Amino acid sequence: MAVNHDAVFRAYPNVTTSDDTLGAFDADGNLIELDQALVDAAAAEIQAELDATQYQRDRQPEYPSLATLADALYWSNQGDNTKLDEYYAACAAVKAKYPKPEVN
Repeated sequence: MAVNHDAVFRAYPNVTTSDDTLGAFDADGNLIELDQALVDAAAAEIQAELDATQYQRDRQPEYPSLATLADALYWSNQGDNTKLDEYYAACAAVKAKYPKPEVN
């Protein structure tokens, strides 16, 4: 079974090296005996954090580019807000498609 190294490092901040075969070690090379329940709890925390921010990763590729924003700002400065309004509408559509989850 593969080790969830991120969870090991979260559960045991003193671990500097984690290997699927050899185990987990501190900075002095001492083997750290891992409690699977602690590693599982840390893995659950990491997954909860990922789940809570998934909307950010979903939104990112669908937002209009910064080049589009720069062009819209240029035209806005020239007195034409059409492109800027379109940019804001596109951002709002992405935010509506991938809403930020409510925090309990």
